[in-house]
Amino acid sequence: MADDSIDVNAVELATELTIAWLGNPNTRTSAEEVPSFLGKMHETVQSLLGGTAEQQPEEAPSDHTPAVSVRKSLASKDHIISMIDGKPYKTLRRHLATHGLTPAEYRDRYGLKPDYPMVAENYSESRRAMAKKIGLGRKPGGKTEAPARKRKGAEADAEA
Repeated sequence: MADDSIDVNAVELATELTIAWLGNPNTRTSAEEVPSFLGKMHETVQSLLGGTAEQQPEEAPSDHTPAVSVRKSLASKDHIISMIDGKPYKTLRRHLATHGLTPAEYRDRYGLKPDYPMVAENYSESRRAMAKKIGLGRKPGGKTEAPARKRKGAEADAEA
């Protein structure tokens, strides 16, 4: 009898919370999303009330087979081939983020060494050259070209 009252209360509370959520003018949702939200709300309310919600069986961790070998993924200096889908990328960070992975998780998933690169070699070098060209990486107060030009101009004025 006590379980029935908890279950009814959980259903009522979940329904009321869902109605309040949908009544908020800032909430934009489609009709297809409402049942799943109501279900999640019911599970949450039921667990907060102390009832035991039915646990979904967790998926067994599947062994991820790489799309390409480690050697092939690093075969070109222009790109790195993803072991997830076998496509070439200059940098893997954004690609991994779309799959919900961090570089460390990606390395763990495929048994890669900690120094496995996330950026293609040529792309890294071109970015490095561009950064040096615009002056990144210099220590503050270091010599720059602008004061050298001013000195040359000042020396030319002194000679004249």
